[in-house]
Amino acid sequence: MIYSILKPLIRIALFFFCRKIFIQNKSAFNIKGPLLLTANHPNSFFDAIIIGAFFKQRVHFLARGDAFNKPYHRFLLSLLNMIPIYRLSEGKENLVNNNYAFAASKKILENKGIVLIFIEGICLLTNQLQPFKKGAARIALDYQGQNALQILPIGIAYDRFNAWGKTVHVALGNPILAKQLLPFTDRAKNMNHFNTEIKHRLEQLIIVPSTAQTKKSKGLHLLAQVGILLHQPFFSLVQKQVKIKTNRTVFYDSVLFGSLFILYPVFLILISIIAYWFIGISTYFILALFIISARTIVLYKNPAK
Repeated sequence: MIYSILKPLIRIALFFFCRKIFIQNKSAFNIKGPLLLTANHPNSFFDAIIIGAFFKQRVHFLARGDAFNKPYHRFLLSLLNMIPIYRLSEGKENLVNNNYAFAASKKILENKGIVLIFIEGICLLTNQLQPFKKGAARIALDYQGQNALQILPIGIAYDRFNAWGKTVHVALGNPILAKQLLPFTDRAKNMNHFNTEIKHRLEQLIIVPSTAQTKKSKGLHLLAQVGILLHQPFFSLVQKQVKIKTNRTVFYDSVLFGSLFILYPVFLILISIIAYWFIGISTYFILALFIISARTIVLYKNPAK
């Protein structure tokens, strides 16, 4: 239920966080499960946020296990349909927990669900494709559902990292029947063949965008400057704390987006109350001014490089 409520709100928030999101083969968002999404992983949780926000059917995500170490993190991430999966670098003792991740993925797919796995198994804040792990192939091999499993490769790329107002390109490939990617009787050969075929497709789907252009308008440019003055105290405080919390990690974009998603509505409510009770300005006017100027800032504060 929480997922269904948050998804449309996240799509609205993305409109204010990203300058432009280009989508290639948009009709693939309507494909129903059982469906295994195999995507590259340039930008930590933000990749999952963007992909999940546009799929019509609920998506379950395999996410790095260290993000689930704290109980409240585990609770919140589970509400967003995220399943922990561990790498060797996160402790050899945790690898046994991956049996749960693969079993959960298998069950979701066999119930006609959608599972997203980042096939590289690592995020380095780069659009360059990294070597593949075998998790996606393992999930496909272990699937035993009555309905044919489809594999959908997805390429996602950014014009910049560690910055708001980014341009994103999401390219969805064509679905492939899992059995076509697993033609051998030998499990190891199937895994290698699966990764080779998916890599070939993903290489064609990763299209690094140039920053979207916006025609200059004196009126809108002025509104953007007003918006910067209105938002600067709030945004600077949030941004400063996020930079501290995510220093030397790959989580800046996802944590900044999540922080603004939660805190910005609270900020608007407080500003509206203060403006109405102490100055007598209409709440609707204040909300309109801040919301419109926020979008305008994204367009004019982040010009093409």
